[in-house]
Amino acid sequence: MRAAVLHGPENLLIQSVDEAPLAPDEVRLEFRSGGICGSDLSYYFKGRVGDFALREPLILGHEVSGQVAETGAAVRTVRPGDRVAVNPSRPCLACDYCRRGRGNLCRDMRFFGSAAVFPHIQGAFRERLTVRSDQCHRVPDHVSWRAAAAAEPLSVGLHAVERAGELLGRSVIIAGAGPIGCMTTLAARAKGAGHITVVDIVDQPLEAARACGADEVINTARDPQRLDRYREGKGWFDYGFEVTGAAAVVGMLFGVVRPGATVVQVGMLPPGDAPVPVNRLQSREIDYIGAFRCAEEYGTAVALIASGRIDVAPVLTNDVPLARAAEAFALAVDRSRSVKVTVHF
Repeated sequence: MRAAVLHGPENLLIQSVDEAPLAPDEVRLEFRSGGICGSDLSYYFKGRVGDFALREPLILGHEVSGQVAETGAAVRTVRPGDRVAVNPSRPCLACDYCRRGRGNLCRDMRFFGSAAVFPHIQGAFRERLTVRSDQCHRVPDHVSWRAAAAAEPLSVGLHAVERAGELLGRSVIIAGAGPIGCMTTLAARAKGAGHITVVDIVDQPLEAARACGADEVINTARDPQRLDRYREGKGWFDYGFEVTGAAAVVGMLFGVVRPGATVVQVGMLPPGDAPVPVNRLQSREIDYIGAFRCAEEYGTAVALIASGRIDVAPVLTNDVPLARAAEAFALAVDRSRSVKVTVHF
């Protein structure tokens, strides 16, 4: 079968790969749609994501939907023909973190398309993939394949706002209007945030963020003074979300959130240590917390999309065949032309 295999920076080939055998608790799926994530882009252009560097060829992709083609003998939750969104996390289900409901911190996580361990965990951009049955979440026929694949980035946004705490009626600033920033906007709006400001340096993703429910969008490259009023009186926002992965933005958020606020680190910063304004954190008693992937929120994301309570359509801007992989990745990194690029065979 064909798969999108990365051999090094900007060296992605569509090539034949072997198909994994089917265990009793596993499901074989026909790939239908997949989203190109920021981590896929980082692997593609840099050969690494944060501290995770490519050490062998890697099949990319972890935002995926598919159709059940075959099930193992012990599978009772899905059957051939079912449409499913696929949770790319494959935790061990047995360690202390899994037992506490924090499977995203699993001691033996197997996450699609990741170089975090060696041998690497191969990803989902292949014609057929084999997954554990608990990774499959059925979706109704009215949900598009692309929307079903978007359950994974939405679950990241849902996890970020869950880590933040009570947002009802509160003021929120989200730094970064890329796919995860937009999904965090959708999640914050669904959780009852009173006012949402989204900042970025490119207009097109900011317009997507507005369509996702932002009350205010600010292009800080063109109009940096727009944030000045939020710095007055020791800051204004109750919650800040750093979704850009740029270290300098952390300091910006600490300047516009009020004393006692919470800043959530969602974006993955470059390798090594990053500067944090610790004196401001200490003197204003700001809570600075991390949000990594998702825990129990994936099923919630599928349900919210299926019910129509959250519409991910404004984020899904482009769709490209995987046969034109170089074009798809070039489009996905061009923030003036795309927000979320999906691929298909």
